[in-house]
Amino acid sequence: MNRERRSLAELAEFVGGRIVGDPETIITGVSAIENARRGDITFAVEEKYLQNAAATEASCIIVPPHITESELPLLQVENPRFAFARIASLYAPQRRFEPGIHTTAVIHETAILGREIAVGANVVIGENARIGDCSVLFPGVIVGRDVSIGDHTHIHSNVSLEDGVTIGSHCVIHAGTVIGSDGFGFVEDKGKHYKIPQIGTVVVEDNVEIGANCTIDRAASGQTVIGSGTKIDNLVHIAHNVVIGSDCLIVAQVGISGSVRVGDHVVFAGQAGVAGHLTIGPGTVVAAKSGVTKSLPGHMHVSGFPAKPHNEEKKIVVSLPRLPELVRKVGQLTTAVQRLARRIDKLEGGPM
Repeated sequence: MNRERRSLAELAEFVGGRIVGDPETIITGVSAIENARRGDITFAVEEKYLQNAAATEASCIIVPPHITESELPLLQVENPRFAFARIASLYAPQRRFEPGIHTTAVIHETAILGREIAVGANVVIGENARIGDCSVLFPGVIVGRDVSIGDHTHIHSNVSLEDGVTIGSHCVIHAGTVIGSDGFGFVEDKGKHYKIPQIGTVVVEDNVEIGANCTIDRAASGQTVIGSGTKIDNLVHIAHNVVIGSDCLIVAQVGISGSVRVGDHVVFAGQAGVAGHLTIGPGTVVAAKSGVTKSLPGHMHVSGFPAKPHNEEKKIVVSLPRLPELVRKVGQLTTAVQRLARRIDKLEGGPM
């Protein structure tokens, strides 16, 4: 396979960076610093990561502006990770989709199909559904009644979009995800549980990516909302009437209970959980395996169960291994105090 060839000068212009070294250096690929070969560009966010530079075969390293010296050519940028991601997009293999509709697709006569869409095998598109221009439906996708999908959106295999769901433009939804299934709503009467009809919907705004095998429930009434630019990992559950803000990151196995409100730029690390009807302020970070049981103001970093300020939780975690010894010492001190108290009692009760 031929590798794409671009000069370092071209890449610097593309990401708005400054070159230290030969601008005519030819870059043919991207790689991590430890695996790089001749022609690759890699990145390092701190000087300590340049320790591997002596051993790497990379032809250039993307670095922050304060790093100025290296045996290899440097590309200085404000955000090396972002620059690396942008450059990697130039070298990533592009999958092309030919417009067309597979002969096994089942499409309702009232569905409205945009220009240059690709519809794979065994796709089902329901009544009054709308598919935007240049969108791609992979094999086995189910699009329910009154579903709306924007332009340039990719829906991967075996995704189910239930009735009335809205998906924005430039979204990616990975295989096996279900959007718009009923929220978990039941009411108890005389020891029996009765279903509350879930008559709301789900709105996924533009530029959202949702991983494989996620479930996003429709609202009991109103909308479950995933804000623009939010990225969701695999195996995430978002319950009914949850509202997620813009540009959030939600990592694998997170569970968000019903009617939670999440601000913009919030991060939920893996296996975090949120109790129902809470508000998570903007810019908050919830660490892995944390359990949020109370609403949080914005721009906090919390961890633990129940979730508390991260610095406080770290002190608790550090103290836990010492707990048995502390309990033993407290017991010894208690015994000593009791003995001292008995002696004092004897002295106070003796002859004057």
